[in-house]
Amino acid sequence: MPGQLVLLRHGQSQWNLENRFTGWVDVDLTDKGRAEAKAGGRLLADEGLQFDVAYTSLLQRAIKTMWIALEEMEQPWVDVHRHWRLNERHYGGLQGLDKAQTTAKHGEEQVHIWRRSYDIPPPPMADDDPEHPRFDRRYRHLDARALPATESLALTLERVLPFWHDAIAPDLKAGKNVLVTAHGNSLRALVKYLENVADDVITGVNIPTGIPQLYTLDDELGVIESRYLGDAEAAQAAAKAVADQAKG
Repeated sequence: MPGQLVLLRHGQSQWNLENRFTGWVDVDLTDKGRAEAKAGGRLLADEGLQFDVAYTSLLQRAIKTMWIALEEMEQPWVDVHRHWRLNERHYGGLQGLDKAQTTAKHGEEQVHIWRRSYDIPPPPMADDDPEHPRFDRRYRHLDARALPATESLALTLERVLPFWHDAIAPDLKAGKNVLVTAHGNSLRALVKYLENVADDVITGVNIPTGIPQLYTLDDELGVIESRYLGDAEAAQAAAKAVADQAKG
């Protein structure tokens, strides 16, 4: 049997709190975010899960969520791998902007398209923008052409899938239990792939912060069961809070 898979979205970040588009900007967790990460770790401990390997992005809000969760489970020794392909979706020219103010300026329909359409990205970031990832030393070893200036969810999925096939899936097939701590859209991309969610349906899927999603998989990594740990109503409320962010 393959190992079990857990997807965990990072806890609340400072820009989640400020209702700003974050993307690849390396924003830290808030105190609430740290508490959410600890609570997620407690849910995993209560489930009795033992991990063999953990994957996360190169952004500190995901990395610190993973650290806190593993510490809460008393499993800080778990083998950890960080990779840029698990980064959040790049929001292009929207990064740093207030979501509610952007909605007031451009209209709820347009912002919804930028945020949640499957294959329409936001306006791109200029190539000479100092915040472009090609100027960030953590990506210096990569071909600049591989680094996004903006992404739709479809492009995010294209970025994430090679890492799934090359790293995560082989570990699962080898019987390892895997924890993936990442971001709302990189995890939505994985959910779409794993659960074969239609393009027009995935746009309405919201990933709550700090609540682990446990997958039981068959030999071909098809989904047998998927569920959020803990109270189902709490997970639904947290997902709704994510959906309501653009409205202020």
